[in-house]
Amino acid sequence: MERRVAATGDGEGLRLRSFAMAGFEGATMVLDTGRRVDVVGRSRHAAEAAADYRLLAGLGVLTARDAFRWHLIERQPGRYDWSSALPVVRAAAAAGVEVIWDLCHFGLPDGLDPWSPALPGRFAAFARAAAGLLRGESDGVPLWCPVNEISYWAFAGGDRGHFVPCARGRGGDWKRQLVRLSVEASRALREVDPRARLVHADPAIHIAPKHDADRTVADRHRLSMFEAWDMIAGRRDPDLGGSADLLDVVGINFYADNQWVHEGPGLAPGAPGYRPLRDILAETHARYGRPIVVTETGAEGADGPGWLRGVAGEVAAARAAGVPVAGCCVYPAMDYPGWTDDRHCRCGPIAASADWSTRWIDPAMGDAMADLARAGPTSALSAPRPTRP
Repeated sequence: MERRVAATGDGEGLRLRSFAMAGFEGATMVLDTGRRVDVVGRSRHAAEAAADYRLLAGLGVLTARDAFRWHLIERQPGRYDWSSALPVVRAAAAAGVEVIWDLCHFGLPDGLDPWSPALPGRFAAFARAAAGLLRGESDGVPLWCPVNEISYWAFAGGDRGHFVPCARGRGGDWKRQLVRLSVEASRALREVDPRARLVHADPAIHIAPKHDADRTVADRHRLSMFEAWDMIAGRRDPDLGGSADLLDVVGINFYADNQWVHEGPGLAPGAPGYRPLRDILAETHARYGRPIVVTETGAEGADGPGWLRGVAGEVAAARAAGVPVAGCCVYPAMDYPGWTDDRHCRCGPIAASADWSTRWIDPAMGDAMADLARAGPTSALSAPRPTRP
């Protein structure tokens, strides 16, 4: 059995530099129109990373999420150009911010067959190279999200065809392929640095039945949110190579549209059938016994501060009940261009000008971030990961 480290009060063996976190949108997918999305580049975060990280550090936000852009780094098989990543890595380090690095945020390099049996090995080689790069840049404990939102990508790319692999009705197949990528990359990351912490971020959902007769099918759909984590942990589909030690940290992404009535409308907080986040966090911890990070949450525009304070209250309640939530990440940390229409989306504590050249702290969101920080403890450095005997 897996040996767990003792609870620290910060999330059963996981300590982050700050409980209040913020993440820079890292989507790099190719849409069904053939257009490549690159939010890191389009928002000028790549060019302005030093300023962006100084702004976060000024708020006391010392833990963040960011992304390596695989499609830029490996334009040719096995040849890695780190010029798009190193300035961002160094900017975060200079500001004293630790980063959970996404290795694949919906985006594959051009020319790759997403269904190829060789793809997981190709991704593992990239992960190994990225881990070597980061180890050369810092002696801190590395934090990685190997594949972002496997379940959402399986739905959007494998069932609905919105972006690569642009398939319909193959969500289950694509989820298995993404788990293979995640598993092989996770092992590669730890080969290079056994201290690596693995954060597996996926949406937490709730589906309420429309009628009593729908209760069983609604709950079956709701429980699908655990499938990718179960596969990574080796609890199902053992041919994918998962094991208990790979499900290190459970990352929960939670937005206003994560709850709905089965075959019906969305559910707003407080509506009949709505499930409090504290209950979702408790169920997830009871299922896996692993540290939890709320890896994404937030709302656009004027809704942002109120939504964040609501989430902060739920997270504080979960922690008071013994759920080891180690951090909560406002996502995105900064305004970003919409994936399909490039509209300017006002999000997070960092506001940006229309041409992305200037950024500043949004006062209302800055205050809400301070409230979020009070929902958790004051934490220090990342602790060692749990090991298996």
